[in-house]
Amino acid sequence: MDAQFDEQPISNEMAQLTHETHTSQKRVASKQPVFLLVAWILLMLIGGFFLFASLSDLTSDARVGLPSDHLEVFHSITGMTWNAAKIASPRITSYTTLLEVTYAVHELVFGLLFLVIVILPFRRRARWAWWACWIPMIANLTYTFAMARYSSTTLTYSLIADIALPFLLLVHIPAFFRKSVPRSV
Repeated sequence: MDAQFDEQPISNEMAQLTHETHTSQKRVASKQPVFLLVAWILLMLIGGFFLFASLSDLTSDARVGLPSDHLEVFHSITGMTWNAAKIASPRITSYTTLLEVTYAVHELVFGLLFLVIVILPFRRRARWAWWACWIPMIANLTYTFAMARYSSTTLTYSLIADIALPFLLLVHIPAFFRKSVPRSV
């Protein structure tokens, strides 16, 4: 016989572990209340919102040099329009665009990480994933207090995540912190 077909049989321990993992994943999907499924789907939508916002910003950065929802903020802070600033100080506006692109890429990375966490370990009820999903609130609140207060449109967008994310995570407390939920390492 060929050497590649002489594989070791699966040990009983490995078979049991595989069975338990598969069973626990099915249990999460089948036994959860409908409101938790809806809340989980809404968390994925928030992650999609994070991705859409960053991709939208990158598109605006490439076209105009500044995301469209930041134009009013720029005007409020500097006292001049973005176009006037580009004429008056092209190097400073180029630097600002570079910062905006870098910021948008960071948003994109955090949005992807958030979605991966929500889709995989959060769905499996790993407690660390519930805690990790709070991390975007640091960026969300910083954005709201630093930038969004200058524009009602930007404030509206930012408040969606500022309110919805904590609410949806709090809804999941019973699923993550019941005594019967095994702790993940």
